[in-house]
Order: sequence, then structure tokens, then C-alpha cells
Amino acid sequence: LHDINLTIPKGGVIALIGANGAGKSTLLSLMSRLLPLQTGRIEIEGLAVNGTPDHALAKVIAILRQDTTVSSRLRVRELVGFGRFPHSRGRLTPNDRTIIDAALAQFSLSDLADRFIETLSGGQRQRALVAMAFAQDTDYLLLDEPLNNLDMYHARALMLTLSDIARNRGKTIVVVLHDVNQAAAHADRIVAMKGGRIVADGTPGEVLTPETLEAIFGFSMRVEKIDGKPVVLHQL
Repeated sequence: LHDINLTIPKGGVIALIGANGAGKSTLLSLMSRLLPLQTGRIEIEGLAVNGTPDHALAKVIAILRQDTTVSSRLRVRELVGFGRFPHSRGRLTPNDRTIIDAALAQFSLSDLADRFIETLSGGQRQRALVAMAFAQDTDYLLLDEPLNNLDMYHARALMLTLSDIARNRGKTIVVVLHDVNQAAAHADRIVAMKGGRIVADGTPGEVLTPETLEAIFGFSMRVEKIDGKPVVLHQL
């Protein structure tokens, strides 16, 4: 990463977009301390990411990595319950169980709560992982490509759920997306990266222009407006 200077206001959905290798996942990993910060400073709610104790930071930010692996012999409810560990240290309280049930319902997993992870489809498993991060009940939720393994219907449903959580519960959700149209439809703000640098930052309408998209991805695209929102049409 080079010359990153970014301030994210509280509340809303912020999408990180860019080609493979642009630095999106690296930036997200630095924000969540999955990678050590080598230079500069990152603060969340006044807490220095590289100097705050783990248990304190875990009550402020939750992270879902792109390559998360879990035991196949876990049930969905148990997986989602791991999100409560920073609060309960493994001893679930009645309040923890209430939050777990709410997370299962929020992501349409209640009917799957007692299923083993290995029996789920890829999309169901992905929703369970997002629900686990949500159950951590932090103000900041960092998600690295959460639409992986989701078909068009469930990808849209998940983004609608995240938008609802951000706007009605005051959460700040930073999400790495490859689908620029999902970003256009559901993000309040888009941060575009290329070569480890931020090359555009603004509303979907400000960032998703033919000129900016070509600079980011290296080929020409058409952009139309539907219901006031940009829609990107790939040109072959």
C-alpha cells in the first residue's frame, strides 16, 4: 500500500473495489490487525489498531476474512455463537443466546440452526459466517468478499440485509466487492483502489464513471443510470 489517507465516517456501507491485487484485502486486514502495521497509523473510535488489546478491539470491530475455515462438525448455531466470544469468553449468557437467535433470524438461518456446517451449501455457509461476525455486535463490521459462493438472488439479499443493518442500527460496514453493480446498488460510498493506492473515493455516482472504471480495470465500460443509480455494462 502507498500513501493511503482515508477517513470513514460512522454509519453506512463503504465498498472497496478494484482489480485483483489492488490492495483491498490488505487494507482491510490492516484495519482489523490481521496484518501488522509497518508504518503509519490506523485508528477506530480513537483506538490505535496496533496498540489496543485484542479483547478491547474485538468489541469494536468484527472481521470476516476471505479464507475463513471452520470445523465441519460444528452446527450453525455453534458457529454463530463464536461471535460472542469477546463478550462471554466461551460462557454464553441468556443475553448472548438472544443475540445469537437474532443473528440467525437476521440472515435467514433459523431453520438451519441445528444443521452441521458440512451439510450446508456454499452460499448457506457463507451467510452463517457473516452472521457469526454480526453476532459479535460491534459498531464496525469488516467483510472481505462476503458475496463469494452466493448466487444473484442471495447476493442481493445479503447486500440488502447489510444495508438495513448499517442504516437502521447505525453500523459501519466496510466490504470488499468485485461486483461493481452490487456496490452501485447498495453502498453509500465507494473507495476504488489500484496498485496499492486509492484512486477514487466518493458516492457511487461520483466513482462509477466510464473514465474512472477504465483507469481502475483497464478496459472500457458503459455506464447507464437506472432509478438514479449507475449501472455498469461490460463491453466485450
